[in-house]
Amino acid sequence: MKLKTISLLCAMLILPGALLVGCSGSQSSDKSVKEIIGIIGAMDNEVKTLKEAANIKSTTKIAEMEFCEGTLEGKDVVIVKCGMGKVNAGICAHTLINKFNCTKIINTGVAGSLDNKIDIGDIVVSTDAVQHDFDVEAIGFKKGEIPYTGLYAFPADEAMRKAAVTAVKESASDIHVFEGRVCSGDQFINTSEQKDKIISNFGGMCCEMEGAAIAQACYLNNTPYVVIRAISDKPDETEIVDYKQFETKAAERCAKIVEYMIKTL
Repeated sequence: MKLKTISLLCAMLILPGALLVGCSGSQSSDKSVKEIIGIIGAMDNEVKTLKEAANIKSTTKIAEMEFCEGTLEGKDVVIVKCGMGKVNAGICAHTLINKFNCTKIINTGVAGSLDNKIDIGDIVVSTDAVQHDFDVEAIGFKKGEIPYTGLYAFPADEAMRKAAVTAVKESASDIHVFEGRVCSGDQFINTSEQKDKIISNFGGMCCEMEGAAIAQACYLNNTPYVVIRAISDKPDETEIVDYKQFETKAAERCAKIVEYMIKTL
């Protein structure tokens, strides 16, 4: 009987201490979370300037993508070319978050305009992102809605949006910046008919092939994101530029904006 009483008293004394240690460990790990910024571009020239500006310390190849870890403007970053399309983009964002512990995601590159007030070379910063080619209306969902989530638009992080807009205004004052919806799909949209259809269904300021997949992956992983896109055309086809030539110039401009933005994150 005495032994049982002693054991019980010991357990009562030890338990509060163990709980305190556990709580202390949890708080310590929360405070020690390291901020790492993942930067995604679909093509080589969308990440080339950033990789040249960064101090790359290691490169890891996963799913045919090269994840370049290093520092940029004094911040820890992982820079990666994901390749074109939503599947590549979603895999890339998920890998950045779960393999490389990225706490924020930036997607940069080129997009087509859906709003005629935006000039070629101007920048669109995402308020949210939708998949314009996702359609399961036949079984009762809205166009673009991801089944059983109640969502079709994934909102960008407000603080990252503000940082991106400020970066454009302060590092590229010769161009305009717009905030609005990014519409993504596994199609290269280059006719006014295609654009009119997207606008009628979703509105939006620009169309491209990766942003909404990155947005959904970030949403599922509870990770802040923003999309920054340079506009390559006019939706009414009144102005046409050489896409390959423009893409390189626009990618370099976006890279400078991202560099400036990272200072403030």
